[in-house]
Amino acid sequence: MSSQPTQQLLLQIHLDDSTTFENFYVSAENTQVVEFIQSNYKNDADQFVYLWGSAAGCSHLLQALCHQYENKGLSAAYIPLTNHHQFTTAILSNLEQLSLVCIDDIQQIAGSQEWENALFSLYNNLREQGGKLVVTATKGPRNLSIGLADLGSRLQWGISFQVHPLNDEDKISALQLRAKLRGFTLSDQVAEYILQRNDRHISSLFEALNRLDRGSLEAKRKVTVPLVKQVMGW
Repeated sequence: MSSQPTQQLLLQIHLDDSTTFENFYVSAENTQVVEFIQSNYKNDADQFVYLWGSAAGCSHLLQALCHQYENKGLSAAYIPLTNHHQFTTAILSNLEQLSLVCIDDIQQIAGSQEWENALFSLYNNLREQGGKLVVTATKGPRNLSIGLADLGSRLQWGISFQVHPLNDEDKISALQLRAKLRGFTLSDQVAEYILQRNDRHISSLFEALNRLDRGSLEAKRKVTVPLVKQVMGW
């Protein structure tokens, strides 16, 4: 199959510029996995890695890893399968030429013979060519409902890490890290107030922080509880 369809499909997928290792808050539970993933490009022995658990954390780490590869002049592709119905399995073809392929949310294609066969072929082709494959799922490799037995066994061969969700204290620290990288200080009081009033999913909290940053710049005021109330309408 020509690589042109694959290239056209990949052009529809963009990395989020904000998903880097620098702005990923590393909780104590996730220290080991983050250190391992950051050193991935240096380790030739680990061709396949399976991450599972926190969806937001897994997605961030995959995209951060792709950014790292690209910054070092290495080829990488990030493929989220949450909306896999919007493209075809051709997106997995001819990727063995890359240094790294990251596939997010593989539980979305569990039970699909066509997608499972395509993923199995990609796994084998990358292994043969020396490329690396990192996948994520909400469940561990032994608990994923994969119909293709050969693929199921392959998914259990590599190194597997659980990415733990952040607790409330970690979420406050994550908000403060993002605020610091944006150039402003978020006090404990303000961060706790946001956590109490906002949806506690980390992506929603970051969206709120983005709104507050814009509101602070427009009003030329520091981010305080009164400003939060005004901008968020609480």
